[in-house]
Amino acid sequence: MSDQHTLLDHATQSITVGSKSFAAASRLFDPHTRRSAVMLYAWCRHCDDVIDGQEAGHSATVLDAGLAQQRLDDLVAQTQDVYASRPVSAPAFAAFKEVVERHGIRQAYAMDHLAGFAMDVHQREYLSIEDTLEYCYHVAGVVGLMMAQVMNVKDEPTLDRACDLGIAFQLTNIARDIIEDAGVGRCYLPADWLVELGIPRERLAEPQYRQGVAVLAQRLVALAEPFYASAEAGMASLSGRSAWAVATAGGVYREIGVKVNAAGAGAWDVRISTSKLDKLRLISLGAWRAFTRRAKQWPPRPATLWQRPRHSCEAAPRAACAAVHEGAR
Repeated sequence: MSDQHTLLDHATQSITVGSKSFAAASRLFDPHTRRSAVMLYAWCRHCDDVIDGQEAGHSATVLDAGLAQQRLDDLVAQTQDVYASRPVSAPAFAAFKEVVERHGIRQAYAMDHLAGFAMDVHQREYLSIEDTLEYCYHVAGVVGLMMAQVMNVKDEPTLDRACDLGIAFQLTNIARDIIEDAGVGRCYLPADWLVELGIPRERLAEPQYRQGVAVLAQRLVALAEPFYASAEAGMASLSGRSAWAVATAGGVYREIGVKVNAAGAGAWDVRISTSKLDKLRLISLGAWRAFTRRAKQWPPRPATLWQRPRHSCEAAPRAACAAVHEGAR
């Protein structure tokens, strides 16, 4: 698997099977950026699959707590091997190592991402929307930060916008997957929202609560909107093809939220996704959005939006690693 072509084949297969939405958008990057983007995706997908006991993002299972912690510890150790320039054998980590060496992916970001999986391993309860947004940062916002580094973004304001896009994606994901997540004992909805609508957490998936769940899903979709809007400003700092890819990814994921919103209580009768026709339309729309957004003068990022953590470069890897082992609490 050390052969560069074999490694790229592995990563491309990972994104093709794991996310048709991201696969479609990734094809719009220039070849060098595309390679790094799919390599990064392969590592993120692998980590998620290992913790969820699934394959390519499908059919998650409930793992024994001890086994889940063991798997998390192994992911941490292998990620630390990457940053210590030690040999790695797993294809996903070989792919990640290439991306780290080529783009200088910050170790704090990688450890922050693993801290999101620790939240799942330790079955963290999300009491308020702030808690849910913190989870969104760890499992998706920080992926936006790493992807921005792949696109050679260095300034903090643009990194903020990349993080916002990841958070928007995850809020959309949570809304779409509420019932599926409940089936494996997970709930990312804030506890105070559930109390407000009289929905018992342990009975979340029962049909009698579906109308209330729809209200909360629509609330999540609405919450994602200002994050999607903020992310558009980041396109001004990207190359034309990168801006096109990002605009397309944003459009495809936002469309999922639109469909969840429109479906109401029927949003979980079948898994909501975007069709090939939807994707073709959104690729064309993405080109227009990328061109117009790059030409626009943008105001500062709204101060009311959730703010990502700021790391001290030296202390961050140690602090983030400790957070992984403490469940990022």
